[in-house]
Amino acid sequence: MDHIQGETAPVMSLKDWVISVLISFIPIVGFIMLLVWAFSDSANPNKKNWAKATLIIFAAFFVLYLIFAFLFMGAIMSSAGLESMG
Repeated sequence: MDHIQGETAPVMSLKDWVISVLISFIPIVGFIMLLVWAFSDSANPNKKNWAKATLIIFAAFFVLYLIFAFLFMGAIMSSAGLESMG
């Protein structure tokens, strides 16, 4: 079996993780930084994978938010339409 031999990524320290998470909490800057970390060739592979996973989770929650928003607005519009006819 062939093993890929190469350099391993340096371990991110606790301080690096705390700073990364805090930066990701900043509303617009955090999203941009997640994109940079996820698709940068120079980013630590651990941070790169974490950023990709975080973006996937954000996308899933955004889709769920849209579904519930449309359902809620549909219910509001439906009930408002029925009341105005009666």
